[in-house]
Amino acid sequence: MIRLAIRCRPELAEQALAELVELAPSGVEERSGEGWVEYAVYGPPGEIPELPHLKAAVGDALLDLYTEQVEDDWAERWREFHKPVITSDRRLRVRPPWIEAAAGPGGVDGVEIEIVIEPGRAFGTGAHATTRLCLDLLCELAGAGLKARVADLGTGSGVLAIAAARLKIGPVFGCDNDPAAVAIARQNALANRVEVEFARLDLRSARPPEADLWVANLTAPILRPLAAWLDRDDPTAPAPSRLILSGVLQREAESVGAVYRAAGYRLQTIRSDGEWAALAMVR
Repeated sequence: MIRLAIRCRPELAEQALAELVELAPSGVEERSGEGWVEYAVYGPPGEIPELPHLKAAVGDALLDLYTEQVEDDWAERWREFHKPVITSDRRLRVRPPWIEAAAGPGGVDGVEIEIVIEPGRAFGTGAHATTRLCLDLLCELAGAGLKARVADLGTGSGVLAIAAARLKIGPVFGCDNDPAAVAIARQNALANRVEVEFARLDLRSARPPEADLWVANLTAPILRPLAAWLDRDDPTAPAPSRLILSGVLQREAESVGAVYRAAGYRLQTIRSDGEWAALAMVR
């Protein structure tokens, strides 16, 4: 079995992942450390090219690319990277389907709501820091009694959209540019018995649907131009009253927040987990 890995700075993670998704019918492994993120795919010789350690160009950046021989047990090892996630207020527990529900006082692991997410190829079950931050902020809004139309922009496996629906914040819409993500998100919504509308949408060229709350767990290079759809001088532009913006490195949070302040929003709170941050903003 061949392991093909791309290692890059965190701000280039979205680009690096996009390069591997087409080679990843059964998932992408993610590792991270201080100042780096690594994505890897596995396959037999002939399907995955064997390469020396070299630099690969993605846009105007150089990434470390290398392959190595590994044992043929990746199908099981991949599952080890998806662990249950419990929100800070213990209201939500998110787990992949191969991990059993664990009964406890007050519900599963002592939490109120359990969500089961099949991660699909590379879209995650909520374990990434940026997703956990969004889940925590959604729980806070639900605890405050928020009822709103929710748009989950860049939905991936649908975990945030499904969480919003289970928290009864909705109605909920989720979109993603990748048709495989839309397909797995729909399956996950059915498995969790919630009504969420999912559609393929390229946020670079198409306006997001009208909503009261945007949840956008993307990256700073995508979040900044996304604010153009919120032009307060354009009466036809959708104007959600609340935003949850994540996928942002802490050092990028100020510049991302500034773009949305210019669109008429103010920062309500900022949360961090390691080097990642999430911003909650209100109009």
